[in-house]
Amino acid sequence: MNRKVSVDDWISSDVSVNPDGSWHTMMERVAQFHHKHSFQSPENNGHDMGYRLALTVEELGELSAAITKGKPQSEASEELADLLILILGHSLAMKVDLESEFHKKMDKIMKRDSKKGGLGIRVTEYREGQDSTSFSS
Repeated sequence: MNRKVSVDDWISSDVSVNPDGSWHTMMERVAQFHHKHSFQSPENNGHDMGYRLALTVEELGELSAAITKGKPQSEASEELADLLILILGHSLAMKVDLESEFHKKMDKIMKRDSKKGGLGIRVTEYREGQDSTSFSS
């Protein structure tokens, strides 16, 4: 089965604007957004990952500020949605089948043990004394 990975793959004329809980609807809507603004064209730099990562850091800061400043949950929720839209867009920019990668990663991390650190639970392959370059995420 060929999986959709690019903006062109995901665009369809019958995109649902009603939330239906489907991955397809979310990806189609983000692809339509990318197509509408021609992010993929070289002169717009919308698929430049350095730029996209800078936008992600900016949005993460906005989410952090909404939480740490005690803003209404509706504001934090909107910032969280911005991050999700960016992440889905990253998968389009990189032509990655994010749904498949998500399931592969979940299968991998479900086999890991958790470790309690100073700030809470962490699930990682890292073990004390191990060089940070010798483990995978």
